[in-house]
Amino acid sequence: MKDGKSLTPAIPILFEDNHLLAVVKPPGVPSQEDESGDPDMLTLLKLDLKERYGKPGNVFLGLVHRLDRPVGGAMIFAKTSKAASRLSEAVRSRTFGKTYICIVQGKPAAAKGQLKHYIRKDKSRNQVTVFDYAAPEAKDAVLDYTVIASNGSYSLVSVKLHTGRPHQIRAQMAHIGCPLVGDRKYGTAPVSGVPDIALWSTSVTVPHPVTKEQLTFTSIPHGQPWEWWSRDELERASSLFL
Repeated sequence: MKDGKSLTPAIPILFEDNHLLAVVKPPGVPSQEDESGDPDMLTLLKLDLKERYGKPGNVFLGLVHRLDRPVGGAMIFAKTSKAASRLSEAVRSRTFGKTYICIVQGKPAAAKGQLKHYIRKDKSRNQVTVFDYAAPEAKDAVLDYTVIASNGSYSLVSVKLHTGRPHQIRAQMAHIGCPLVGDRKYGTAPVSGVPDIALWSTSVTVPHPVTKEQLTFTSIPHGQPWEWWSRDELERASSLFL
């Protein structure tokens, strides 16, 4: 087992054993290969495992969940097919926990609450539409949120996902009039000094695929726009739903 070591300066390793690999995904890196042809997490990590362990041939690494390209933070991969199957089942049964923090424009009307909507994805545009009712081909989308701090123009919000729909946090927050900072796809203009969408995967909680021990891997962001808030506020936001 390796704990807290670094793959490269860009991709820190949070945890590794024979079954799991937990890392911090940098913003801007695709979770898996896409039409851009840019280096992606799955390919980069496979190459690293091959080099570090001197493995001949292809290296197995299973993509258990995805983060949108502009989003950074905690992410896990399966190192065996058995682990991939069991972790995928955890996702389906919703025993796979995910928390995030984000910075939104304005402030939600309620300081905390649960958002329940229906989301339909348009694959041709890679964009989703949010409905307040059960619409054709739309899937339920549920999250809890709490506002941690607000400066009048922006708010720091902690989020716990109950479903894992495409662009869920981005689309649902925009739907209630509080789009994420830097998210031009869902309603905000570019913000000076903010290179990516202000959304970060702060924790992933999952039963170990072999030992069944409940594991939580955490990551707290730094840099802009997260520096708008104190370290204490970021830590409180990151740990609220743990």
